[in-house]
Amino acid sequence: MKKSFALLLALALTLSLCACGGGTAATPTPTASAPAETQSAETTAAETRIFTDSVGREVELPAQIDKVAVSGPLAQIVLFALCPDKLVGIANEWDESAEAYLDTEYYNLPLLGQLYGGKGELNLETLLSSGAQVVIDVGEPKDTIVEELDALQEQTGVPFVHITATTQTTGDAYRLLGELVGMEDEAEVLAAYCEETYARAAGIADSVEKVDLLYITGPDGQNVIAQSSYHSEIIDLLSNNLAVVESPSSRGTGNEVGMEQILLWDPDYIIFSPDSVYDSVAGDPTWEQLTAISSGNYYETPMGPYNWMGFPPSVQRYLGMMWMAELLYPDAAEYDLYEEVAKYYDLFYHCELTQEQYDALVANSIGKRDAQ
Repeated sequence: MKKSFALLLALALTLSLCACGGGTAATPTPTASAPAETQSAETTAAETRIFTDSVGREVELPAQIDKVAVSGPLAQIVLFALCPDKLVGIANEWDESAEAYLDTEYYNLPLLGQLYGGKGELNLETLLSSGAQVVIDVGEPKDTIVEELDALQEQTGVPFVHITATTQTTGDAYRLLGELVGMEDEAEVLAAYCEETYARAAGIADSVEKVDLLYITGPDGQNVIAQSSYHSEIIDLLSNNLAVVESPSSRGTGNEVGMEQILLWDPDYIIFSPDSVYDSVAGDPTWEQLTAISSGNYYETPMGPYNWMGFPPSVQRYLGMMWMAELLYPDAAEYDLYEEVAKYYDLFYHCELTQEQYDALVANSIGKRDAQ
């Protein structure tokens, strides 16, 4: 019954939007010089356009986009950087740490949910009542994405588009998004930043002998981010990721491998995800068997308002690149990390990061023995 009611309500809202014109201005009174049908067609053409998304779907959109919905947290992070004032809602609630960096107005946006997995399905009722002119999906496309987005678009009457983005291609993704929302200049600034940051990190990676490393997740420290997974892009770029498994997980929690396998890999360096076992491994007889732990070469990823290493795997991975390169190869990373992080927070979070805030963010990103 609830699903039937939701579908009926969605249909009613869609019809009411159509009745109100869906943001389309009334057709002007015909003049003697042109038939009414001709003027109506010209008006419609001027108010809409065809946009081709990353999976080849041709989607009819309003000529001007002022209200944007996001499909999930990855898109939320990407689009918050470009057009925070166009967002009609968020996919996931902000982490509590975001309060220190983001304007409070963004905490009151409606919670839309998300298309795939996560903490809640997309709420179509909230989406329709938001007035969104388009729903934007960003990231790695699923095999069934064309059929799924077409079905959602038909069900809701709201255009859905997908923009593919990997760490290497985020610059092009921002340019496409800039065209989509009418913010080409702003998008170019973000695109250039992403490309320059990636090129610098890749240059550092090519100039050094990469260290043997594991990225460990989970409350018990029994999971790893496997080599060649979507989440491992910058880990693989800047280190010799020892976590080679038969079926790399596409989830941010990674693959569960167990302590015995971690001991067999015995990395020289370990990066722990936030909320993992970074604080408890010192003095633990099992963990102390690992070279990375006994030598003090283990670190915790900075967190705020998102995990810098990219969980979800969005544009904050550029923060992770700069941090990881400076952490592992300080002689090759010839930049001031605070200045670089402050620039990122300005561009992507619209926040002026203080030295005190930066110090708090990186407090656990040095080895335990170095901190003592």
